[in-house]
Amino acid sequence: MITIGQLAAYAGVTIKAVRHYHKLGLLEEPSRDSSGYRRYTAEHAIHLLKIKTLAEAGVPLGRVKELLAADPDQVAAAMAEIDRSLEMRVRELRRTRQRIARLSGGDRLFVSAEVADYLDDLRELGVSERGVRLERDGWILLQSVSPKNAAVWIAEKRVAIGDPEFRALYLEYDSAYDWSPDDPRLPALAERAQRWLVKRPDRVEGGPPLRDPALVQLVSSSTGSRSPAWDRLAEIGREQRS
Repeated sequence: MITIGQLAAYAGVTIKAVRHYHKLGLLEEPSRDSSGYRRYTAEHAIHLLKIKTLAEAGVPLGRVKELLAADPDQVAAAMAEIDRSLEMRVRELRRTRQRIARLSGGDRLFVSAEVADYLDDLRELGVSERGVRLERDGWILLQSVSPKNAAVWIAEKRVAIGDPEFRALYLEYDSAYDWSPDDPRLPALAERAQRWLVKRPDRVEGGPPLRDPALVQLVSSSTGSRSPAWDRLAEIGREQRS
């Protein structure tokens, strides 16, 4: 006759686990001796080891009692079913790990690989994180509402980033975010940008122009961040084209 502590130690479980199995009806509770303590037998230890073995094999505790009373064929069928269930859980855990890995990838969780590479190019160029974030947010929306056009436009951007004049314009435009709308440098920047757009070397043959006014407005307002200087640059650009 052994104590609950000795029983738990022999089976390699905690006393709390033994009491939990009592509560679930998996392990019979012995009566108390004259000292008020429960005394367990070898039969209890063997039964507890069976419970532990099934639980460690992944058998839900709710099915342990059923399997302990089942014949070998029933046990085999039940274990095959449990194995299929565990395999499904393993696949789901793998998918969860993949999602977590994508989360750790930052921008690559939200945009295509091509756009993410372009954003990395902007960072290497020295564009501010604010500027990169504004670009990313625009691409998130653009790739969702117009994925075919977005694929062409990002191809154009990847070509443009190789042009020294485009890189210089991008950096100056990024800096202009914090300028005053009355800054005397704005007209020159707008004119320089207009000259580059006229000759633009990045146009992919057959690429679609961004003509949908609603889409333009949606993307341009998607970042939630406004710059009076950028608004003024847009006004100057329209004036120069008219």
